[in-house]
Amino acid sequence: MDIASTKEMLLDAKKRKYAIPAFNIHNLETMQGVLEAANELNSPVIIATTPGTVSYAGADYLIAMAKVAARRYNIPIALHLDHCSDIDILKGCIEAGYKSVMIDASLKDYEENIRITKEAVAFAQSYNVTVEAELGLVSGQEEERKVDEKDNVLTDPFMAVDFVEKTKIDSLAVAIGTAHGVYRAEPKLDFERLTKINSVVTIPLVLHGASGVPAKSVIRAIENGICKVNIATELKMPFANAIKEYFQKNPDASDPRYYLVPAKEALKKVAIEKIQICNSVNRG
Repeated sequence: MDIASTKEMLLDAKKRKYAIPAFNIHNLETMQGVLEAANELNSPVIIATTPGTVSYAGADYLIAMAKVAARRYNIPIALHLDHCSDIDILKGCIEAGYKSVMIDASLKDYEENIRITKEAVAFAQSYNVTVEAELGLVSGQEEERKVDEKDNVLTDPFMAVDFVEKTKIDSLAVAIGTAHGVYRAEPKLDFERLTKINSVVTIPLVLHGASGVPAKSVIRAIENGICKVNIATELKMPFANAIKEYFQKNPDASDPRYYLVPAKEALKKVAIEKIQICNSVNRG
């Protein structure tokens, strides 16, 4: 198998009312942990990489790793560029072999968001690549992208219709009360808003900032139209904590083949939980 398209994956999720888990990875070990979990549960999965991860690891390395995984495992595996606000980086990843990208111009004003997103879609369509975009502002920090909680802007359903029609995107990330990073208190999601958006927008909807959102809230969001759930922080923290714990017990250790194993297992455990919450088990 080759790297899958997120378009078919998300349309199937929308039709059958489940969600595709999208896990932000940073290196070989984090990718392996996610893929081992998805393979064991026979779940389709999206490997998400931010521009920072692309800069760190290299688009060619990431694509090569994803292609190896697609040949090894008999599940749909997509490689996705997440939260890219630089159109040139986005185009470079598409030319390198990415089949799914997110153009994030949500920090711009509405008309500029439309203009930039249309440019991304036009370029992506020439490569048969799917495009996700965001309308509204999800607060918190995603690498250099930072939105204060006071500036959080929830997605307007009627603007969403106009935005989708004008940009021709394949999926829409909506702001309904989630945030990137670590929550200080349990987030209160606007399910009434989500239900309205889902009733007027025909394309799959995406939930960003799902790390730390209670399982019951994620499940309810999926029941009301969310087809893709993004997880980042909840993977990084157990991975890092497991490494710290290993060195506390083994202060003279130096071999990554040993200290990365418990980190990968800790991440894998979280990935399994998220796949089960998304109800994507045996959807591969």
